[in-house]
Amino acid sequence: MGNRWFDQTRRSGHEHRIEDLALFADLGICKLRYPALWERISPADPERCDFRWTDERLPEIRRLGMEPILTLCHHGSGPHYTGLLQDSFAHGLAHHAAAVTERYPWVEDYTPVNEPLTTARFSALYGFWYPHLCNETAFWVALLNETDATRLAMRAIRRINPAARLVQTDDLGFCHASPPLQHSADFQNERRWMGWDLLCGMVVPGHALWERLVACGLEDRLRTIADDPCPPDVIGVNHYLSSERLLDHRIDRYGDRALADGPLGATDGVVHVDVDAVRNLPDDVIGLAGLIEQAWERYRIPVAITECHLGATREEQARWFIEAWSDGKRLRRRGVDLRAVTAWSLLGAYDWNRMVTRFIGQYEPGVFDVRGGTPRPTLMARVLKDLASGRCPDGPGLQVPGWWGERRDNQGSYAVSAHSVDVTAAPLMIVGDDGVLTALAIEACEARGLHYMLSDDVARASQTVRPWAMLDTRVQAPGSALDPGGVCPRFGIYGAFFTTEAPVPGQLPAPGVLAIEHGPVFIADDDTALPARVLDALDADQPISLEPGPPWKGVYGPSLIDGVLDLLLDGAAGHMRFIPAEQWSRVQFRHVLANVAGYDTGALHEWATASSAVSQSQLPPMETVLERFVADRRRLRRAVEERLPQLYLAAAE
Repeated sequence: MGNRWFDQTRRSGHEHRIEDLALFADLGICKLRYPALWERISPADPERCDFRWTDERLPEIRRLGMEPILTLCHHGSGPHYTGLLQDSFAHGLAHHAAAVTERYPWVEDYTPVNEPLTTARFSALYGFWYPHLCNETAFWVALLNETDATRLAMRAIRRINPAARLVQTDDLGFCHASPPLQHSADFQNERRWMGWDLLCGMVVPGHALWERLVACGLEDRLRTIADDPCPPDVIGVNHYLSSERLLDHRIDRYGDRALADGPLGATDGVVHVDVDAVRNLPDDVIGLAGLIEQAWERYRIPVAITECHLGATREEQARWFIEAWSDGKRLRRRGVDLRAVTAWSLLGAYDWNRMVTRFIGQYEPGVFDVRGGTPRPTLMARVLKDLASGRCPDGPGLQVPGWWGERRDNQGSYAVSAHSVDVTAAPLMIVGDDGVLTALAIEACEARGLHYMLSDDVARASQTVRPWAMLDTRVQAPGSALDPGGVCPRFGIYGAFFTTEAPVPGQLPAPGVLAIEHGPVFIADDDTALPARVLDALDADQPISLEPGPPWKGVYGPSLIDGVLDLLLDGAAGHMRFIPAEQWSRVQFRHVLANVAGYDTGALHEWATASSAVSQSQLPPMETVLERFVADRRRLRRAVEERLPQLYLAAAE
């Protein structure tokens, strides 16, 4: 990105933890998508290969009973001496593929270029990644170069290992549109197949996009590819809830677009939004199962779900994967040759909420959470173990459909009703008072479809109802309630409590107890809180004076509660910090909040993001937290403004 390199393997710490592989094998998985990346093995010179890292890890993967699917070029464009638009890319990757295969001739499955269509779009059509172009011809050239690289790489691999298989991954979605934009949607729905169509030799005269590419001067290259195709052995479908899009010219309907939905676009002079279809056109969404059937009908090649992940709360991650697994089983019964469902990714990922265009430090846990420095299993680890063992996953909230399912409301959350949760399941016991954390915990459970109960008598409640966990929302000092000799050890209940104090050196919470250290809590509807005062002043174009004080350590309440519920669902214990990693003065805080709120105060300084990238805090980076706060605060303000005329009318009557 720009002049900087970004490597998830290093960011997650896996670079130096070969012991992670044993954790992966313990899940019961059969195959592991794993990097043997060109830019890692030959960073400076294509004739100089450094296999030390893969020499240690690939034999260990084999010893643990897993089979690797080697990726030679993930997102990106190879080492610095080549690029997606250079003639050297295809032959260079083929040279690398031969070197890898000679080194590991026993490996049978390869993905030479991961998601070629998506990589070409992000690099040459949208300008997100190097070479940062926004040009359709450059996009097609990049895609053809990736196609040639795959063809030549597999040819080189099969000279050494004739049994080698091509597992070709790419994103698969669908574009919906309002009538003035249907033509653009139709084009995108043809374009989504192009990575696989090219490899299968299907882009010939009569193909829906043949004339478009010929007009870009690419006819000779298309004919060369069609004359020597390289059909995948497995079509790898990567699909996310955001993969189905909606183009809509009625922009006034979308005042609360998500960050991933981006700014307004224009096609043939029609200004429009590009938003998630699952939230904004739910009745027309095709869904993962329907899209896999489309791929099967189009190619009649075995299919695998090669990325299945949801950047969301923990139970929603699990619900999404379980749904994909169930869809896969149904598709197999209906005759679709579906080979696998892949949990992506095992160690989580950084900065994908911004399409990896900036180094923010926003981390999405996966099957393991690495923020503590070593991988900690999440709820997803238990889900994968259960599925791999043939068991139905069991856990809080897992029998409830996700927010994209039948019980969502028009905001993409659960309708708050008795039917929103599985009331036969064990509840979360909330022990609280009239404080803000209690109200936030109740609101979060209802939004997430988690069964809960309120109690002020833990002893009596524990005798009549066996909760799966207890959350004490009364802020306490160490030494009370849930510490050694407290409620949780006495009644054998797993639980969490809140404290504003750091732990005493050498003193840890009792086993089965989660201690949450946090800073001062602020919420969206507290008019006196510093974030609310700053945002309101900015939106009203009014000055605000900021009194000097210590660095800002405020914690947004909904982010705090969501993080704690995630930890409880994971079964985490010990001391966890929810303290902002950033050391911002109040002036710096105002600067970042202004940028997040859409006021151009200049580029964000490096101090705005640097500390969060290495933080062990369980909080997201403050910039991401403030995005949520700004949306919530403005939504609440609009709701009040919309009610005012009705209140005045009622008063007059």
